[in-house]
Amino acid sequence: MGGQMTTITPRFSVSDFVAVVNQVLETAVPAIEVEGEVAEFTVRQQKFVFFTLKDAESAVNCFMMTWQLRAPIEEGMRVVVRASAKLTAKGKFSLTVQEVKPLGAGHLKRSAELLRAKLAAEGLFDAERKRPLPPYPARVAVISSTQAAGYADFMKIAGQRWGGVQFIVAHVKVQGDGAADQAVRAIAHCNQLAEPPEVIVLIRGGGSAEDLASFNDECLVRAVAGSRVPVLTGIGHEVDESLCDLAADVRAATPSNAAQLLFPDKHDVRRQLELRLGGVAEVIQQQITEQRLHVTMLQQAALEQWSRRVDIAKNMVLSQQRMIAEYDPEMALRRGYAMISGHRQIGSIVNITTKDMIMKARIESSEKR
Repeated sequence: MGGQMTTITPRFSVSDFVAVVNQVLETAVPAIEVEGEVAEFTVRQQKFVFFTLKDAESAVNCFMMTWQLRAPIEEGMRVVVRASAKLTAKGKFSLTVQEVKPLGAGHLKRSAELLRAKLAAEGLFDAERKRPLPPYPARVAVISSTQAAGYADFMKIAGQRWGGVQFIVAHVKVQGDGAADQAVRAIAHCNQLAEPPEVIVLIRGGGSAEDLASFNDECLVRAVAGSRVPVLTGIGHEVDESLCDLAADVRAATPSNAAQLLFPDKHDVRRQLELRLGGVAEVIQQQITEQRLHVTMLQQAALEQWSRRVDIAKNMVLSQQRMIAEYDPEMALRRGYAMISGHRQIGSIVNITTKDMIMKARIESSEKR
């Protein structure tokens, strides 16, 4: 028997059809990147971001949450989105965006300008927020790629200038996908240590605007500004300026310059100490001389005071001696007087003492004077 095979056409409810299409899309294009120009950009309820991604011939709707928009975009800006394709319940095709990044130096610069204005208005770059670096750091956290030349330059100069430093090194990507997130986690880790470092150093060598774009990431800039530990940045070349530089407590021109700013030169410190010790010795010697002179003057003053007291005491003794001499009976006898002793009644015998003899006499009569 011959026959013709008939094809059975599947039939779906609307909801099932949407689910099947989304399943097919998830299988075919689980994660994609799409380049295009931003149009019809809008933010609703401060939560939801909608825009159209277009080129000369086509356009596709895009949706994402505001917290995922870590680099500001605007209409006319060329971007690349990382997204998944989806058919909405209302039958509209769109891209659900996880990340969007400006493309090209001009658009990257414009995005950074938009974010800079936003964060500056919040006060994240204010000078009043800046903290000084420790004068003689002994515990330092370094966030960088340990394979990068900038990291090697920093560690080399740090070793030449100073010593005895305990380094906490966090190896992170310094460009590309995930770089900003890794740096954010490293800053959080350093802040949460039981014994946190005295300073966090965030460094990266030179590169293109695309290479340095992660240092304009809003989450990373906020992490730098919000760190409890002071942050020193050394990102790119001297002409490069990232938003992380503006948010940091101290900004160095390069990774090498960061080491120069953070660590004093041990040779200069030694010379300064020698000069100070020499100066201190002179001051101490001068103070000793002054103290000796002061003590000598005090001794002289004390001797003069005691000499005056002794003279006064001697004069008092001499005066008392003269008074005693005036009342001495022998002195009166020598001047021709006589001293009578005994009972002074009529008929009594009395002793009469003169300078040369003692005589006895009887009282024959007496009368009041």
